Parts: sequence; structure tokens; C-alpha cells
Amino acid sequence: MAAPLNQLATPLTALSLAELRARRSVKWRQYEPDVLPMWVAEIDAPLATPVAEALAAAVALGDAGYAHPGGLAEAYAEFSARRFGYAPDPARARLVPDVMHGIVEVLRAITPPGAGVVVNPPVYHPFFSFLAHADRRVVEVPLDEAYRLDLAALEAAFASGDVAAHLLCNPHNPTGVVYDRATLSAVAELAQRYGVRMLVDEIHAPLTFSATAAVPFLSLADDSTVGGAEAAARAFVFVSASKAWNLPGLKAALALAGPGAIEDLDRLPAEASFGAGLLGVIAGEAALRNGEPWLDALRTGLAANRVLLAELLAEQLPGIGYRVPDATYLAWLDCRPLGLGDDPAAVFLDRGRVALTPGLPFGAPGRGFARLNFATSPDLLREGVRRMAESLAGLDPA
Repeated sequence: MAAPLNQLATPLTALSLAELRARRSVKWRQYEPDVLPMWVAEIDAPLATPVAEALAAAVALGDAGYAHPGGLAEAYAEFSARRFGYAPDPARARLVPDVMHGIVEVLRAITPPGAGVVVNPPVYHPFFSFLAHADRRVVEVPLDEAYRLDLAALEAAFASGDVAAHLLCNPHNPTGVVYDRATLSAVAELAQRYGVRMLVDEIHAPLTFSATAAVPFLSLADDSTVGGAEAAARAFVFVSASKAWNLPGLKAALALAGPGAIEDLDRLPAEASFGAGLLGVIAGEAALRNGEPWLDALRTGLAANRVLLAELLAEQLPGIGYRVPDATYLAWLDCRPLGLGDDPAAVFLDRGRVALTPGLPFGAPGRGFARLNFATSPDLLREGVRRMAESLAGLDPA
């Protein structure tokens, strides 16, 4: 049985490996039982107590019907005001099953088939597949070597006339970079200059570690000093409690429109909300209204783990490049110096029995990289790095 959270510094130490292996989620069932999974974005922790209680109450009532938005938009607005100093208007929100389906529905409403959409690889790999299935063209504008947005290359892409929208990830997955207000303002100004619509995935915004919280893109619309305030007003942002409170299987997210995108929001079909789950709405509301103490305890553990990972890699795998992230629980590992080829994750899985996410699906800049999920206990993080290091013993570099 999980230890009570009030006896722990972080929920990441609440569950044993045996308890985690009893889970039926994809993280723990995708691979053989001897594999230590450190890949997909799931957190090795029990649910926040307010979330568990809300779900238990719903189950007791048999409240498992079709989803109603309830107060999810209002709960997010209140959370955002407390956390980021900005409250989006709940009247400009629509319930969607998850962030990616929300992005697709908005793109279908505001861009024509075949339109070019800029992404910034290495970036969250479903961007590529979902855009292709939505009949939109991916236009890659890679991050620079420091994982910053290349504003000159971005302007060149916008100016080409071949781009209708820019799909931005902030905080960025997989690098953990958080773009500051000046950078976002510069992007908004470019988007306004060239008539490009902005869509921003902010799902990791609650999981920042730096002193400055993530900047909600829609807040730029209210800032008279921002040259791209009009573009921000016409932007869409996508949020959910699913990453921060580990609720991805419950399916509930929000598409938030800027004040200049109300007509576009009204163009979303009613079917855009189909697939959202009532339990996801219930869990999301409980998390956003009452789950911040749990979130803060989680962030404490994650902040320690990101530093512990740097220490472990320096000791056991000094060839791996790793920039300590400013947000998320994901580590973007540069394994190119190890000579393991384009897919080092395959080597670590085959020889070390530890599963990481391959870098290649994140775009061409992901060759030779792997993504590691450190949302686990320090003991399992140590075990994972130990396995990775031992997997290289006796291996001739390619």
C-alpha cells in the first residue's frame, strides 16, 4: 500500500517497484517485466488525494456518462491566475479530449487543407503524425544548438508565404526549455507581421522549476508593449491537468482562444468535444482547484531528480550531453559521443533492459538522442542510469 503523502517529501517515493509493476498503463505494460520503463510521459506516483476522492465519489454514484464541461474552464482560469498571474476567460474555452486532438480541430477550423504549419524540432513527436493525418504540411524550423528558437529562420519561414500557422511547444518537450516573455513577444510580432496564426501547447506549464513561471501566450494580448499583441489575441492555447497530475488516460483538455479568435472558436464543431471523458473533467477540476499542495510536493521531487540525474550521468556516463531542464520531467540526452548510432535508446533497451524514448521521432535533430523520464523515485533513477552504464561495457563504439 502506498505511504501517506504527508509522511513523504514527494509523491515520487510513495510506491514500490512491485506496486508500479501492477499498473496496467502503457508505461508498465509495453515491455517485458524485466525492463525498467523510463520512456512515456507517465509519473510514478499515486494520485493526488483530492483527485482520488473526487473519482471515488463519481464511481460510487455511477457517474460515468458522457462528458459535460462542468467547471473545468473556470478551475483552470483560477489556477492560472494563482500560478501565472493571468486568468484566461472561461467563456473562450472549449472542452477537447486532449491537447493533440484540440490542435487538429483548431487547425481544421482556421487553415485550409495542405497548409504549412511550422514546428520546432526536436519537438513532441505526435506533432508530426497528427499534422500529417490532418492533411497539414509540417514545416520544420529547428531549434538552435542551445535549444532556443531561431528567430531569423522563423522569419524566413513565415516570409515565404508557405506557412499558415506556427505550432509552438512551451514549456518545450523534450528539451525542458521555458521561453521567456521577450522571446514569445518576438515570435508574436513575427506572426503578426506575416499573418501567421499561433497555436501554443502549454500542457507542461505547471511543471516549471525556474524562479520565473511560464508565461501564458494569451497574456501577451493584454500587453500594450508587445508588438505582436494582435497575433496573441488571435492565438489558441491548449492546456490540461493531465501531465502535471498524471491523468492522461482520463481524457480532458481545453482549447483556449484569444479575444480576437472568438469567431474561430465558434467554428469548432460540436464533435470536437467527443472523446473527452467525464472522469477526466472531474479529475481535472479537482486537481486544479485542490491539488496544488500535491503538485508542489511533486515539483520538489522532480527538481531534485533533475539534478541527481546530472550527477549520475557525470559519474557513470560522462559522454552523454545533458542540459538540466527548466521544466517538465523529461531529460533530452545527447548520446552522439557514445557512438551508438541514430537510435541509442535501442541499445539501452536491448543491452541494459531500460526503456527510453528514441530521439528520431522528434525530428531530424533527434538523431543520436534519447528522452528519459525522471518522474520516478531516486532509487529507480539510480537503477536506470546504472543499467545504461553497464549496457555499454565491452561495447565497441560505432
